[in-house]
Amino acid sequence: MQTEDVADNTENYIGQVVTIRSEPVEVVGDSSFTVSDEQFFGTEPILVINASGEPLLLPEDDDVDVQVTGEVRNFVIADVEEEFGLTLDPDLYVDYEEQPAIIAQSIALAPEPGEITSNPEQYYGETLAVTGEVEDIRSGSAFTLDEEQLFGAEDLLVVYASPRDGVQQPLPAVTDDETVAVTGVLRAFVVADFERDYDLGWDLEFQEQLEAEYSNRPVLVATGIYPSAIPEDY
Repeated sequence: MQTEDVADNTENYIGQVVTIRSEPVEVVGDSSFTVSDEQFFGTEPILVINASGEPLLLPEDDDVDVQVTGEVRNFVIADVEEEFGLTLDPDLYVDYEEQPAIIAQSIALAPEPGEITSNPEQYYGETLAVTGEVEDIRSGSAFTLDEEQLFGAEDLLVVYASPRDGVQQPLPAVTDDETVAVTGVLRAFVVADFERDYDLGWDLEFQEQLEAEYSNRPVLVATGIYPSAIPEDY
């Protein structure tokens, strides 16, 4: 779903949970910011309230998107404070009262695959939401996301691995050229660390192949993989 759809057709989405991707426009308070779509001049910014329970971390790079998932509702500060245990400065929200807002249960940085592989250091350890086209399925638990936006940038390896201290579902079926949204944490590929932290289930030959190609390179360790309704060039 594109951001301008929510802004221009608010009544259709009140009470619905939506996922949008946009560059943050302006920080409003410690728990909020606005998003918009610069492709549609005049579109009113949409207020996003962070009700995820996690600290609000916005990208340092102005060109990097965030992915927001939450319920669309008409913003009433008293109701939001009471329901989500937030303390909001009323002076900051005067212009947003009774306006459309997204009460976010999930906020994640949403860089392009090539933005990650060309400058991974700023994303290591971060939870990311990455949309891309499946290009090279390496096994039942590894594939790459194609990078088409940045000249000279590399594709991003995605690994779906079960943590040793938890349970994870099998890799959802993906197909070549399918556009998917992947959520997960970016790590440098160090085999010893991955063997310590994950139940990989890889045979030795496959593990050695990945180590030879990706040692110390960025790998997105996926926690979820979904069909994407967000265009790659959005």
